[in-house]
Amino acid sequence: MTAISRLQAIRNNKIFETFIILIIITSAMLVGAKTYDLPSSMLEVLRILDWVVTLIFLFEIGIRFAAEEKKANFFRNAWNIFDTLIVIVSLIPIENTEMVLVARLVRVFRVMRMISFIPELRLLLNSLLIALPRLGYVMLLMFIIFYIYAAVGSLFFENINSFLWGDIARAMLTLFRVMTFEDWTDVMYEVMEVYSWSWVYFVSFIFLTAFAFLNMVIGIVVNVLEEEHQREVENDPNQVSLSDLKVEIESLKRLIEEQHRQNSKR
Repeated sequence: MTAISRLQAIRNNKIFETFIILIIITSAMLVGAKTYDLPSSMLEVLRILDWVVTLIFLFEIGIRFAAEEKKANFFRNAWNIFDTLIVIVSLIPIENTEMVLVARLVRVFRVMRMISFIPELRLLLNSLLIALPRLGYVMLLMFIIFYIYAAVGSLFFENINSFLWGDIARAMLTLFRVMTFEDWTDVMYEVMEVYSWSWVYFVSFIFLTAFAFLNMVIGIVVNVLEEEHQREVENDPNQVSLSDLKVEIESLKRLIEEQHRQNSKR
């Protein structure tokens, strides 16, 4: 067994992956702990633990890099580049400099390394990114609906509450509040005191945005998620498709029938 084979065995080991995931969770907890007012002794402990976590990440990146037979392949993966940059920047001692905010942000982004270790999270994120072009048309249509309703609201309701309906920008913010159900009935009842028919305006807007459009967004994301999952299954050599299983079953049936006929002739 070669050295690269041993490193690949370590890299693909479930216990090793679970250990790194626990370290990532620990890193996230350290970032959260530093947001509290803690005594200096506890902050020193957190600082030491943070360096231990960083060194473990460096060790893990080294194993993954050394386990690649062709080293250039390591940097063809965007997640590997992201992980490497995060770890390298974490090693730079900038805690007590003017770039302390950068150091804290880098430690926050270390939590995103969880995505590179959990395939399901990678699949979900990739699906969301692929769905963005399709979602663009839905967002454009939603913006048109928002704009039309905001123009109507600003035209009719400005004299009722100029703070909410004074111009089209404020009207769009008010409609966003209505869409998210944030005290939307208070807005509606205030308008209904002057225009009793205005409930039609609010109910139709909620139906179009909160129900119809959001369900369209969910449908697009779920559809892309299924497509990406199917693509991963097809590209996985260890996975057997349903059509392949049917072919194998048919061939087995023919073999059994042929064997049965030969036995009958004897």
